[in-house]
Amino acid sequence: MAFTPRPGGGRFNPRFNRQPEPEHRINEKIRVPEIRLVGENITIGVYATQDALKIARDLELDLVEISPNASPPVCKVIDYKKFLYEKKKKEKEMKANAKQSEVKEVRFTPSTDDHDFNFKAKHAEGFLKDGNKVKAYVQFKGRAIQFKERGELVLLKFAERLADVGQPEALPKLEGKRMFLMLTPKTNKKKKETTT
Repeated sequence: MAFTPRPGGGRFNPRFNRQPEPEHRINEKIRVPEIRLVGENITIGVYATQDALKIARDLELDLVEISPNASPPVCKVIDYKKFLYEKKKKEKEMKANAKQSEVKEVRFTPSTDDHDFNFKAKHAEGFLKDGNKVKAYVQFKGRAIQFKERGELVLLKFAERLADVGQPEALPKLEGKRMFLMLTPKTNKKKKETTT
């Protein structure tokens, strides 16, 4: 069966041409006969929708439906663009504060010297203070696997060194030629103060 094109050209798919539905009904989109009006610099009460719309226009603001299921629906007189901007800003801040912690890796060998150990422990301390997890592991090469006790001692010493800022999830665990230990930040870490 041959495809017959629509008049005027290609296929039309309404799914891709739909505008996103606004989050709230505003101004003329509010089609109920009366509403309860709230907001700053207005007399709160039940108004005919047309009267409420006039009040909003006189104040050069928008009439926004905030509780459509109330009886009558509750509308607020606000600057809608500013309201959306503030809302987006708040959501962004919340998202930033609830960011997923990353897992930072710190690698040792069974014969890691003190200088290297202290350098890596200092870095790990910073990671934990920032709210990230730290995965410390000892890499065994060739016959070094015979010294797995040394690797375990390195990891336990590491956990002890960071006891003020992190706590181990479990004891060191050997997987293949790696022994690892996962440290999570202690919950009493200082959270950044956000001024509102």
